[in-house]
Amino acid sequence: MVHLAPLPGTPFHRNGSLPEIVSRAVAAARALDEGGADGCLVQTADRVYTTRDASDPARVAAMSLVVQAVVEATRDGFDVGVHMLRNDLTASLAVAQVAGGTFIRAGAFIGRTETVHGLVEPDPVAALEYRAKIGAESVAIIADVHSMHFRAIDQAKSVGEVAKNARLSGAAAVAVGAPDPAATLRLLADVRTVDPAARVFLAGYTNHDNVAALIREADGAYVGGCLERGSGVVDVELVKRFIHTVRSVEQE
Repeated sequence: MVHLAPLPGTPFHRNGSLPEIVSRAVAAARALDEGGADGCLVQTADRVYTTRDASDPARVAAMSLVVQAVVEATRDGFDVGVHMLRNDLTASLAVAQVAGGTFIRAGAFIGRTETVHGLVEPDPVAALEYRAKIGAESVAIIADVHSMHFRAIDQAKSVGEVAKNARLSGAAAVAVGAPDPAATLRLLADVRTVDPAARVFLAGYTNHDNVAALIREADGAYVGGCLERGSGVVDVELVKRFIHTVRSVEQE
């Protein structure tokens, strides 16, 4: 994860801070790259968000500058994703397409979810039509189906069923996670049972202590706080330790 301070066009942005935001994002991405990660997810952290698939033009412009700088600062083949909270899928797709990103994270893609900022009702058709309109079919969509960002309101459907619907609707992969590692393993098992062909990412909550157990059942992971030291600075040595554990599991 590459977490950004509030961007221009948002209520808590500090005027004049964009160069610092870009510099910190580049430093974080370089630390992840040097530490052996396969890629990064650039995520807004603007503190307050609209629940609509809409974003202020200044925010989109700033995000494009950040993502382009991250792409240029990292090696070829280092995947760079875009996540514009709360659920700005079209803006995320636009940024990824223009700035060189390879995927977006959809906090909600299939089904409604309650959030601290209100009800999110995604429109996958609109997102997919927009992706085609701008020629961004190569930009993959990874859809949260149970995470800190998404809990399906329709409790009649299992997480596995939501995941299968997301994949059949155009998501390249899904993401699941819970604070309790045992609960995360149950979510992974549910998805694997209902949709064995799905690629499944860990939607946070991983750390150096639990990643060995969790990554055995997953295809990838979003990793945040455990790789950071004070003030959200990504520490390359923490990244190397984490990746060493992941690679050790892959070689078993």
